[in-house]
Order: sequence, then structure tokens, then C-alpha cells
Amino acid sequence: MKKTRTVRISKYFLMVVVFLFGLIIFKLSYVVLSPKVDGIDLKAFASNRNTVKEKIVASRGTIYDSLGDVLAVNVNSYTVIAYLEEDRTTDKNNPQHVVDKESTAKALSPIINMTEERILELLNTENVYQVELGPGGRGITELVKENIEKLNLPGIDFIKSVKRYYPNRNFLSYTLGYAKTMDDGTIVGEMGLEKEFNKDLTGVDGSRTYESDIYGYKIANTNEEIVEAVNGKNIYLTIDTNIQMFTEQAIKTLEGASSLEWATISVVDAKTGAILGVSSNPSFDPNVKDLTSYYDPFVSYTYEPGSTMKTFSFMAAIESGLYDEKETYMSGTIKVGEYTIKDWNKYGWGEMTFDKGFYASSNVAATLLSQRLGRDKLKDFYKKLGFGKKTGISLPNEQTGKIDFNYEIEVANASFGQGMSVTPIQMVQAFTSVTNNGEVLKPYIVKKVVDPVTNKVILENNRTVIGKVASIATTEKVIDLLDGVVNLDSEGSSGYKYKTDKVRTIGKTGTAEIASENGGYLTGSINYVRSFLGAFPYDDPQIIVYMAVSKITDTTLPGKATRQLIDDVSTYLGIVKQNKNEYSNFKLTSYINQDVIKTTEELKSKNLDVVIIGDGSRIINQYPKSNSIVNANEKVFLVTNGTNYKYTNIENWSRSELDIYSKLLGVEFNYTGYGYSYGTDLKNRDVVKGETIDINLKVKYLEKEEKESNTDKTTENDT
Repeated sequence: MKKTRTVRISKYFLMVVVFLFGLIIFKLSYVVLSPKVDGIDLKAFASNRNTVKEKIVASRGTIYDSLGDVLAVNVNSYTVIAYLEEDRTTDKNNPQHVVDKESTAKALSPIINMTEERILELLNTENVYQVELGPGGRGITELVKENIEKLNLPGIDFIKSVKRYYPNRNFLSYTLGYAKTMDDGTIVGEMGLEKEFNKDLTGVDGSRTYESDIYGYKIANTNEEIVEAVNGKNIYLTIDTNIQMFTEQAIKTLEGASSLEWATISVVDAKTGAILGVSSNPSFDPNVKDLTSYYDPFVSYTYEPGSTMKTFSFMAAIESGLYDEKETYMSGTIKVGEYTIKDWNKYGWGEMTFDKGFYASSNVAATLLSQRLGRDKLKDFYKKLGFGKKTGISLPNEQTGKIDFNYEIEVANASFGQGMSVTPIQMVQAFTSVTNNGEVLKPYIVKKVVDPVTNKVILENNRTVIGKVASIATTEKVIDLLDGVVNLDSEGSSGYKYKTDKVRTIGKTGTAEIASENGGYLTGSINYVRSFLGAFPYDDPQIIVYMAVSKITDTTLPGKATRQLIDDVSTYLGIVKQNKNEYSNFKLTSYINQDVIKTTEELKSKNLDVVIIGDGSRIINQYPKSNSIVNANEKVFLVTNGTNYKYTNIENWSRSELDIYSKLLGVEFNYTGYGYSYGTDLKNRDVVKGETIDINLKVKYLEKEEKESNTDKTTENDT
């Protein structure tokens, strides 16, 4: 039989166990109920040991022109601050606050464009740790920041931010629009392409998530999650910067010695519909947003076009088989119901053919043709050209215009562009039918949208046909009519003021009355919208030009500005009357290691402009590269093995030539204005690698126009 063993537990041991258990219960109760433990606020500690999610801001995309020049870009911006708290300084030999306020104000004043008194007033602000030196010290550039840093002023520092920058200021302003930096640091497009493509340009912000301590620092050995930002897409426009500057200069010509309500000028590739240049008045600088209107005249202004519409009413009649160029009619006046329509000169030109009626811009001729067409055919033709609806161009706030004519008098008025409304972009689109054998092309200004990381093309626009309205025979006849308007050697040629010597231009002018808000039309000699719609060259139109200006006081300026523009663009593109030898081209070979003198003689014999860099005897680099095709009078840059670099004469060089030259020299050119270089005398000056040279630019062909006589001040009523 087994014996039972009894284990005795000491009562003292039980007392110790119970006591320790009681302490644990007490401690837990204390931790739960007490607001602080060992001097630490556990609730605050726990709340500060939070999960933090930081935003990684995506970089906004850049907008480029067709040549790759930057039109809109993000840049670092800085705000100047001054530390006033003396406790920042722990070493008197290295002060960390503003010590000498008077000298600091004096040194900063000319750099940030603020008075010494105002800066000193800010520096004397009491009971603050630091102050911003605004407004002059806000939004300064990297260059201004560097100039301030060179002063080594104690207590002066900078707060970095990012802003949208437009290097050409009011250049292409309504097309680009602007983007604004919001209070949270994000940049949002509010106008123009910046608004239309805001989503593409903005990209997608990323994030960084981690556990932080009471001081906001990441806790060591804890995980973090990073979602990379997707930067915004880059946008490439169809705009050619050189052609754009010509349109800007044409607008300035309209503005000169005259007043006007608004104006728009555009240059378009006649074979593709690509917008090469577009300018307007009013304009503004997107950097400072000095707007007087938020609407772009090119797509948002509607107006009655006047006699430029005869291009399309005559085209409709020709295409419908209702036009006989030898048929005659009596010009002057015509009765339409109870109304009398008169030619613009009130009395006409007697009996004349319809061809001559078009040259003279006869309202009576257009009315007779509209009566043959009838309301439905004319309206349908206008609609096929795109009038009365948006073109769909990638710009905000495009308007539709109005072609709602029904009664016989309204149909007659519409045949010569009254009683209906259009936008400039619609006029350009309609005219592509003339330059493309009857096909209407959709105009576009964005060439492509590109992912900056992968270089993948997200969107690409090209020539797009939206319909065909006429036969080749019809458009050939219309081109001949338009040629007569500008180039016919007769007083009956209404567009003779748009004739140029450099290229044979076709076109139609218009002088439209302006509708009054109270009904009827405004009266007075300036209350007209004057316009020109044309193309060049006559034998195969490559470029469309459209100009419209409202309420201009000097009526000779529209012709002057347009002629200047056509001369500039045709010369730039090589569409000018030249001797055959002047237009021969040449294929370059490699001149590396070749003798400088022999190579120079060879290139000059081909009528090329040779630019030598360095004083060596052998060539080590060239531009353009081997196998490039160059035209006569084009520049060829040869870099030699010599180390002594001197500047050559750069007067009247284009910006693209200057860019190439500066890169080969290893210097930077800082441009003011646009166009061609002038007034910068660098010839034989030593080149210092890395230096920055200021270059002034202006339109190359301005001199001739400035000498043009202004004696003819006659009013161009419906010319």
C-alpha cells in the first residue's frame, strides 16, 4: 500500500507571492488610471509616436516650342529672410543674426528693389525671431540669391520654394496661360495650355509613410513605405519661336502710333494646320499676371468677319456650278426685299464681271451669288467649313460663333460676312480648304505630349482632314481670284496694300461693321474690324496668315504689319524670290583633322559662312555634323586645336546660331528680347570659359519697315 506524501508550503512564501501579485495589480492600475508615469505623459507619448505620411510632390512638366526651346518651366524661387534673435549667435566671430542693420539694409536695397528705409523698418521689428524682406525679397531667382550670398551678410538666409517661370514673359502669353502656386505649394494651371493640360502637366504626387517619435524624427529600425511621385508630362508645341517673334513684332506695329481695341495675328502651316505663331493684343506677362482680359482673342473673341467671307461664298457658288467668270452684272446697289444693299464705296464700278467684282470686293456680286445658292446651300457650306461650332483646338474657352441666318436679307448679309459671327481660329480652319485642294484641316497647336522619364509619346497630333468641301478645279479658281485681290495692277484690286516684293501672296481683306449692344451697328470711322486672310506663295501656298484688328485709328498699319510679317516669315523659311545660285544646297563631309585654311576655302566657295573657333591649324570639331545638308549663306562652325579663343562679330545672328556658338565656346548667352543680335560688340575679345554675356535681340527685318513711308492715311473701307 502506497504512502501519501504531503508537501507543506511555507506561509511566508505565500505571503511574498501574494504581496508581489498585489504590487503588479497596483502598478497596472496606476498605469491605467494615472495621467503620468515616471514623469512621462503616456497619452501624449503615444499620440506623438504616430504614423507620419509625407507628400512627395511631383514635378510639373515643361512646355517646349517646336525647336525644343523652353516656354514654361518650374524653377527654384527664394524668399529672403533676416534672423533678428540674438540668441542664435553663440560665437561672436560667426554671428548668426543681423548685427549691423543699417549696412545690411543699404547692401540689400538695390538688389531686391526696396528702399533702405523699408528694409530697415522690417529689420527693427521687435519680439520676432525672423522677418521676411518683402515684397522685393519674395520670389527672387537663383541669380539674385547668388548675388546676395556674395555679400556675406550675417543673419540673412533664404526659404526655398518652386514657382512656374515663363522665360519669354509676354511671348505667346494667351496660348501658354499661367499656373499659380497655391498655399499648399502645389502649382495649378489657371489659364491657357497650363489649364487645358493641367492634369498631364501636374503628374501624381507620391508619399513617404513612417513611424515618428515625439520630435517628428523617424524611429530607428522601423519600416517605411515609399510611393514614388510620377512627374508631369512634357508638352511640345507646333510653335516656331522665330515665327512667333515675327507675329509679336507685327502686333507691335499695329500698336505703334495708334490705338486699338484688340488684335490677333496668326501664322499657320497651310498643308498641315499646325499653328506656327499666334499673338494678340491685349497681352500680359504670365510671371506677373498683369491681365486686362482672361479671354484669348484667337479662340474666344467673336465678331462679324466682313468681306473675307466672300472667299467662301464665292467658293460655294463655284463648287455648285453657279459661277460664270465672264458673266457681267451691274455693281453699286441691289434691292433685297425692302432693303437696299450697296457696295462699300456706295456707287460701285459700273457693269463688270464677277471676277472683277471679287477683286473689288463687291457686296452686290456676293449678294447675287447668294441668291442663286439659297439659304440652305450657303449655310450648309459654311457649316462644312467649321463655322458655327468649335474647332476642337487644345485651348480653353473656345467659342462657337453664330451662322443663324434665315431671311433673304440675312442670307445676303452673310455672303459678305455681316449678320454672323466667327472666331479667328475658325477663319484659319476654313482657309485650309483653299490650300489643300478642298480639304478642311483641323488646326492644332500641341504637337505631342511626352513622358519625361520613358520618353514615351502619350499624345501626338498630325495633319487631320475633317471634310472635303470643294474640287481641285474650284480651289484653283479661288486661288486665282485671291491672287487678283492682292496683285492685280489696277485700282480695282482691293488688297493691293498687302502686296509684297519678296513673295507672291494671295488673300482677301475685310472691313466689318461692329454690332451695337443696342441693336444696329456702331457709327464712326474707327468702329470696324479690319482683317486680312491670305497665304503664300501663290503657286503652292505653304503658309496661311490671318490678321484681325478692332477699332484701330491708323488704318495704314494693318497692311504695314501684315506685309512686314509676310516678308519676315517668307525670308526665314526661304520662300522668297532668289537667284538660283543663292539657293543651292551642299552636303557636308567630316572635316575632323583637316587643315583649317583649305577647309575654309572649300566651304566659302560653296557660299557658306565659315566661323572659326580657336587659333589652331587643325579641325577638332564641327557644326553642323558630317552628312548634314546646308544651304548657301548658312553658318558652318569649325573648332580648331588652338587654345586661344576670341569672339567673332555676332551682329545680326539668329538665336539658334548664337546658341550653337555659345555651346562650342563653353560660355552662356543671356538674351533680352527676341529675334537677331544687335549692339553687342564682342569681336576679338578673349573668351573666358563659363562666363555669361548679355545679348540684345530684335527682329532682323524691322529696319526696312521703319523707313517705309506713312504718307498714305486713307481709310481701307472693306478693302
